[in-house]
Amino acid sequence: MDSELRKRGDVPVGDTWDLTRLYQTDEDWNRDFDLWKKLTGTIPTYRGRLNNADALYEFLNYEEELDKKGERLGAYVFLKSTEDLANTKYQEMKNAFYLVANRATEELSFFRPELLSLSEEKWEELLSDERLAPWKLYLERILRFRPHSLSDKEERLIASMADFADVPSKAFRFLNDAETKFKSVKDESGEERPLTLETFQVFLHSPDRAARRAAFENLYSEYEARQNTFASLLEGSIRKDVFFAKARGFSSALNASMFVEEVPEQVYRNLLSVVRGALPALYRYYELRRKLMKLDDVHFYDVYVPILSDISVNYTWEQAVEVIGKALAPLGEEYVSTLVKGLTVDRWVDRYENQNKESGAFSFPCFEAPPYIMTNFKPSLIESVFTLAHEGGHSMHSWYSAKTQPYHYYDYVIFLAEIASTFNEQLLARYLLDNADDDKMRAWIINRELDSMRATIFRQTMFSEFEFKTHELAENNQQLSAATFRKIYREILDEYFGPNFAVDDLLELECLRIPHFYRGYYVYKYATGLSAAISLADRVLAGGARERDDYLGFLKAGCSETPLDILRHAGVDMKKPEPIQAAMNRFERLTDELERLLSK
Repeated sequence: MDSELRKRGDVPVGDTWDLTRLYQTDEDWNRDFDLWKKLTGTIPTYRGRLNNADALYEFLNYEEELDKKGERLGAYVFLKSTEDLANTKYQEMKNAFYLVANRATEELSFFRPELLSLSEEKWEELLSDERLAPWKLYLERILRFRPHSLSDKEERLIASMADFADVPSKAFRFLNDAETKFKSVKDESGEERPLTLETFQVFLHSPDRAARRAAFENLYSEYEARQNTFASLLEGSIRKDVFFAKARGFSSALNASMFVEEVPEQVYRNLLSVVRGALPALYRYYELRRKLMKLDDVHFYDVYVPILSDISVNYTWEQAVEVIGKALAPLGEEYVSTLVKGLTVDRWVDRYENQNKESGAFSFPCFEAPPYIMTNFKPSLIESVFTLAHEGGHSMHSWYSAKTQPYHYYDYVIFLAEIASTFNEQLLARYLLDNADDDKMRAWIINRELDSMRATIFRQTMFSEFEFKTHELAENNQQLSAATFRKIYREILDEYFGPNFAVDDLLELECLRIPHFYRGYYVYKYATGLSAAISLADRVLAGGARERDDYLGFLKAGCSETPLDILRHAGVDMKKPEPIQAAMNRFERLTDELERLLSK
């Protein structure tokens, strides 16, 4: 890792994304922003007019133009703002955009109540009009919300709250990514290295246990010093979720979240039940890890370092792209060539960490521009290669969907998104496994896949339990504080890590630093996503052109059907527990093979 992070202005252009596909210059953005602001002023002219097909057809076209232009404007300032969180220029541009966007949302809040106030006869008339046929499913989805819609006045009030509803999440990002600093840590060679949210992962993979422990303790001591502030922000986010769910007549925040994505709660409950039933397999893996690493006890900072610590990898960016391309070959030439070109010459990606850059990684879809990717790539981490494959899965999902669907059906729900991304990880893992040079390398790759399943299915399900329990407390008007969060999280940690795992008190603070907890009921989708991806990968790799095309059909579908129907067409039924159980069975089989290989 670099001893010092580069300033944004010192990053080579080739290592950054090319946002000129959105706007050539900030001045171009400002010009379009001014035009867009004027366009939003037309919204009130449609109020009270949508009771006939002529006006509704005109409005739907206008709304699409407004939304499409807004998506492009928002994409540019959001992506620019992540490059350097300390750069106030783009923060101010982003804030200016969202101020107008939120006001436009408030003005548009009349739309659903006005439509839902129409009689059944009027709805039948509208849905039978040929001009409205392209929006039929879009309109039917609005009709689903009739039991959860409010009056025009109430909808305007709810929409007006958007300006401050996101405050807990925004404040968390600044506090977490820009204002919380950590002490440097000595690495395995004895050199002082900076500790950041990104380099923390590098330290957790270090073969030097003292370095891993020091990084863990240094990082979490800073969260402990700020635990009440973080807890207040998390409480605000949870209570916001509960408020909006209650305001719309949902039985719970979970019910509201699942309803919006057209996914039954049964999927969530199946996940918790099946994974809890498989926890003994996870305990067995932790015990195997402890024995193979020759440890008296196993701590959180021991579960990321490869068991075979004498094997190291180093992938340059070009090597990472090459191996990803080979692994994804079963998806066909169009998929692979488009992605490889996007990761290289077309510069979809902002590659490396710099000072004050947002932590983590993401893919950002845009209908009229490339699906950009932000990463903080580390050549010494195999996880960086998998992260690139993961975000590439998101981006190709967006690319196919935008290419195939009209604008109002291209933006798929997150429940589906996390399948496309983890499917790519599955193909990469299996390619590396098939091409391992010897049993030792094979064991190393299996160890990595087990850790991926542990992190994506077991860990995200653990997070889901925490979300469910804390939202339930808020729904019952119970107190939420740092002490409450720590107590609940400690109980869950003890259950998921098992009786022979040494859970450090500082690990209780992890619940305060998970960004996705500020996006209610998001994390379960990682676990269901990988479970579905495992079944789909089995199907594609064992099949032929039909199975490949079924999967590509899933990528092309956007939101043109319900999520479960889209998946059924691809070959997986997520309403049943079988895909999750199949993933748990794979975890157990891989643990068996790892034990066999390392016992030789």
